[in-house]
Amino acid sequence: MQFKDVIGQHAVKQHLVEMLQHNRLSHALLFLGKDGNGNLPLALAFAQYITCDKVQHRGALNTASLFDAFSGNEQPATGNDLPQDSCGVCPSCLKAKQYAHPDIHYSYPVIPKKSGDKPISADYGQEWREFLQVYPYGNVYDWLQNIGAENKQGNITAEECNDIIRKLNLKSFESEYKILVLWMPEYLGKEGNKLLKLIEEPPANTLFILVAENEEQILQTILSRCQLVKIPQLENGDIEEALQTRGNTPPETARQVAAIAQGNYREALQLLQHAEEDWQSFLGDWLKVIIRRMLPEQLKWLDEVSKLGREKQKQFLRYFNHLIGQSIRIKVLGADSLPMPEKEKDFAQRIGKIASVSQQYAISEELDKAIYYIERNAHAKMLFHALTIRLYHIIQDKTLILAG
Repeated sequence: MQFKDVIGQHAVKQHLVEMLQHNRLSHALLFLGKDGNGNLPLALAFAQYITCDKVQHRGALNTASLFDAFSGNEQPATGNDLPQDSCGVCPSCLKAKQYAHPDIHYSYPVIPKKSGDKPISADYGQEWREFLQVYPYGNVYDWLQNIGAENKQGNITAEECNDIIRKLNLKSFESEYKILVLWMPEYLGKEGNKLLKLIEEPPANTLFILVAENEEQILQTILSRCQLVKIPQLENGDIEEALQTRGNTPPETARQVAAIAQGNYREALQLLQHAEEDWQSFLGDWLKVIIRRMLPEQLKWLDEVSKLGREKQKQFLRYFNHLIGQSIRIKVLGADSLPMPEKEKDFAQRIGKIASVSQQYAISEELDKAIYYIERNAHAKMLFHALTIRLYHIIQDKTLILAG
């Protein structure tokens, strides 16, 4: 994967090139960002960039001082301007694009193939390469479902740590560098302590790229040994452009999906699968039965929403949250300040008539909580029933703080 294949994140790409240019690259990097930001694609592109034959030749890289960010010694720059991307055509790049470069190793959560197994990442090498080709922006849930985990918990095992130590202590095959891309170090657990000595005192020209979403779930002993590279949320415009150029999505659909996805490209792709859903009518029906307290119709609506499935339920609530955001912006900035379809603008304005800004904020908080519980397999019908009651009290009784 090349940097040009990674959506947005132009500042991060430039920062990575400059770290290499000025010999300020640590031997252990932590790419930290939320799901859908492009953490893994950036790591894959950077690994290919470092091993690219033309980058190494153009940069005349000083391998003795390359990984020197924590040494305290200021190193001179390479003296040549590095290209802004890997070439994509040299033998090294061609292998890296197929995720088959002998000096780029991958580690990721796996499950036992049968009872009693002690799995390592290499057991799923073929599945991993296919996953990266098709779902480079997929998250760990997508990966585990792809290998048939169902409700099983993925892990990076002690055996995997031993295999990492073995592989990185071997000589490099083709490149000057050996690279480990360790995806989701949150799944290491205490077994990760096996890697501490290797990370602290790695073999020459060895680079660790840890790719994570939740800093708090990473072992502190590993965290303290890494140079942090923060991956920010994607811009809506970058997602919108990617949807149009990569998926031939109509501009209006791409704009709406990008706005609802809130910087998460994976979520945008999920939303696109259901872009034909008429969430606005579905939401209008819900608000009508809430406001008018039409109890039999509420039960019918609850039956319908409970059959949608978890992903669609989350998308529906995110769409509602998106309209609330638009409604608040209209109240603050005026209707003419927002470029949006007239039908959507009209609906957002109607939300503003039934709920004040403070009430809309309270509704938005309830929607966020509901999404959180849906992701944790809450009973859909009970959840939406409770949410219906809460929204009724926020809208009708002006109650902004609810017990429980």
